[in-house]
Amino acid sequence: MKSESVQRFITCAALALGLAAANPAAAADITGAGATFPYPIYSKWAEAYRTKTGVGLNYQSIGSGGGIKQILAKTVDFGASDAPLEPAQLEKDGLVQFPMVMGGVVPVYNLDGIKAGGVRLSGAVLADIYLGKITKWNAPAIAALNKGVKLPEQDITVVARSDGSGTTFIFTHYLSKVSSEWKEKAGNNTSVKWPAGVSGKGNEGVAAYVQRLSGSIGYVEYAYALQNKMSYALLQNKDGNFVGPDDKSFRAAAANAQWDKAPGFYLLLTDQPGKESWPITGATFILMHKKQDKPENAAIALKFFDWAYESGDKMALDLDYVPMPDSVVKLVKAEWKKIQDPAGKPVAF
Repeated sequence: MKSESVQRFITCAALALGLAAANPAAAADITGAGATFPYPIYSKWAEAYRTKTGVGLNYQSIGSGGGIKQILAKTVDFGASDAPLEPAQLEKDGLVQFPMVMGGVVPVYNLDGIKAGGVRLSGAVLADIYLGKITKWNAPAIAALNKGVKLPEQDITVVARSDGSGTTFIFTHYLSKVSSEWKEKAGNNTSVKWPAGVSGKGNEGVAAYVQRLSGSIGYVEYAYALQNKMSYALLQNKDGNFVGPDDKSFRAAAANAQWDKAPGFYLLLTDQPGKESWPITGATFILMHKKQDKPENAAIALKFFDWAYESGDKMALDLDYVPMPDSVVKLVKAEWKKIQDPAGKPVAF
C-alpha cells in the first residue's frame, strides 16, 4: 500500500513527463513502460525533447517485469528492462534489445547520526544481511568493517522490491556472485523469495520504507538515493577497496565491458575488477519488436532514442548515470536496421 508521499511522487512524475490532460495529443506520441531504474533520466530527456520537438513521452515506471509484459502484449511502443533478455528469448519473442544508459544500484540505510558513506559493507556481509543471518547493526561482521564507527545495538529491517524488477535482477546477480549461499537459497532473478524483511513496490516504495523505518537497509537506483537525500553504504569491490557510488566508479566498472562480443547486447556489469569499480553497476535496456505493426510509432521512438544518444549525455551525467560510449551507440544504431515495417523495410530514419 503506497504512502501519500509515494503517491505524490508518482503524480509529479506523470506531470514531469508531460502527461497532463490539457495536452492529450502529446501523451500519445511515444509510449513506453518498464524499469524504474532509468526513470529519472528518461523524465529529464522527455522534458527537454518535448521542448525541442513538441513530441511527448508517456512512460510508465512500473518495473522491468511489467515493461517486458507490455512490450510482448504490444500495448506500448517500447519496453524497458534493467534485466537484459538472453539472445534465445529475444529470438523467440521477435525482439530487439539495446542498452540506453548505465548506472548503479546502491545499498541505502537509515541510522541516526550516521551520514552517507558512514557505513562500510562487503558483498558477503550484505548477502548475510539479506539472508537474515546478520540481524543487528553492531554485529561482529559489520563492526569489523567499521572500526571507529559507533554502530547502534539495533535490529536491522531489510527492505526489498515486491515487484518484478531489473534493479532486483542486478542486485541479486551481484549477491549471487559474492555469496554461494545466496545463490543457492535465493538466486538471481527480477523477483525472488526474500528470506527476510519487508518489501515495497518500485524504487520509490523501497525508498519510502527506508526513510520511514529507523534501522532499515534497502537498495535503490543511485539517482533515487541522491534525490531523496538517502544515506548509502560504501562497498568493498572485487579488488578489495571500499568505494562510493558515483559516475567515476560506475565508469570504472564499465571500462572493460565488451559490448561488441555480447550477442543481443546481453551483458552484466556486476562485481567487475578495478580498484575504483562500483560493484553493483548495470545498464538499462530498451526492447522493441523486430516486425512493427505501427512502423510510424517505432520511427518516432527511435528518433527520440537517437536524440538522447546524441544530445542527452550531459543530462545523464548530471544525474550520475554513465552515457553509452560512442562505439556502443554505433553498434546500437546498426542493430536498429532489424526493426522493420510489415514489408521488411527498416523503420529507422
